[in-house]
Amino acid sequence: MKASAKTSQFIQAPSIPGPHEGYMPGFGNDFETEALPGALPQGMNSPQKCNYGLYGEQLSGTAFTAPGHQNERTWCYRIRPSVKHTHRFKRVDLPYWKSAPLVDPDVISLGQYRWDPVLQAGGTTWLTGMRTMTTAGDVNTQVGMAAHVYVVTDSMVDAYFYSADSELLVVPQQGRMRFCTELGIIDLAPQEVAILPRGLVYRVEVLEGPCRGFVCENYGQKFVLPERGPIGANCMANRRDFKTPVAAFEDREVSSTVTVKWGGQFHVTQIGQSPLDVVAWHGNYAPVKYDLNTYCPVGSVLFDHPDPSIFTVLTAPSGVPGTANIDFVLFRDRWMVAEDTFRPPWYHKNVMSELMGNIHGQYDAKPKGFVPGGMSLHNMMLPHGPDRMAFEGASNADLKPHKLKDTMSFMFETRFPQHLTPFAATEAPLQDDYIDCWGDMPKLFDGTPGVKG
Repeated sequence: MKASAKTSQFIQAPSIPGPHEGYMPGFGNDFETEALPGALPQGMNSPQKCNYGLYGEQLSGTAFTAPGHQNERTWCYRIRPSVKHTHRFKRVDLPYWKSAPLVDPDVISLGQYRWDPVLQAGGTTWLTGMRTMTTAGDVNTQVGMAAHVYVVTDSMVDAYFYSADSELLVVPQQGRMRFCTELGIIDLAPQEVAILPRGLVYRVEVLEGPCRGFVCENYGQKFVLPERGPIGANCMANRRDFKTPVAAFEDREVSSTVTVKWGGQFHVTQIGQSPLDVVAWHGNYAPVKYDLNTYCPVGSVLFDHPDPSIFTVLTAPSGVPGTANIDFVLFRDRWMVAEDTFRPPWYHKNVMSELMGNIHGQYDAKPKGFVPGGMSLHNMMLPHGPDRMAFEGASNADLKPHKLKDTMSFMFETRFPQHLTPFAATEAPLQDDYIDCWGDMPKLFDGTPGVKG
């Protein structure tokens, strides 16, 4: 087994042949991978002495006694134990990255809101370029979420990060980034997403900038694939289309910083080397990426249309059956064929709070104003739906089969109310006239029996 260089700094496990080069296919699998031959112990986890003088260490993503189908852990074989990758901490301030609970008495979160894309700022990294839009729940009791946008122009240099509070679902909209993690390398581009587990150390590099996108910070139970129910074993997101990186490590003696998010606060520590030193690992707790173009949507083939939950890619359970802490929902290219049916999303109020983002193209329920890079928020039990243009177009359309093309939007949906941050309310490019898109909805009522609107 010959090691190969991924970058000037990394030694990486041999590539997986075919479409998964550099990655292993699957989601929630038990993986094993080594960047040096014989680095991974066989038949046991913690030998008295590991090959190459490595240290054996377990990274647990769940409690030791979690049920088997939920239990997640990874054994790492690394150059130094991770206790050597932290030292004394000091508090640092990242003023635009906020955590729940955050209820500003001067901010009104009750409303239908929409924002234009957040403009690119110069000289921002993954940490300094994060802008929190909404928070929900409580980071300290590990329920709820936060929704962020990021604007990143610069790579992190000898600087690393991990969140003890949350896993991060990253949804790029512009630019390409590289996530150099303890367990391998993920290159990420628009129309892909990545999950960075709680406790995983990584560095973010800009491959093609500037970079902009969205982040769902999940405080609660980790993202899993939704149950398909009567849909059966196929369609929606399939496990084989997720990609987990092969082992890659760097052995560099260089002054470095590690920033840790813990309890909604940020702390930094100084160390003398790169912490990305895992030479081999095995387990089921690892970063993963997914190409959204492999999502196979399911819909109505005769009349009406299912609830938008049919488009769920990932869900984070809440403990209440069928009610998610977070759902990640995707609206992508698909055929519309239903007969005698109002085809766009219908008007409704919902117990869930819906934050949407546009990755590219035009969203069918909002043909104007919801641009790529933009976001909208329809909080719990607030009515929303198509604007007048979308309503009239769909009400009078020739209902022949029609394909929605070149469109990709998503939704972070949670059972908690989403509270706006001061940034979202005062600094982000809020469309003050968004609520007016329903203001000219006409009264169509006619009391004559048998008359349709």
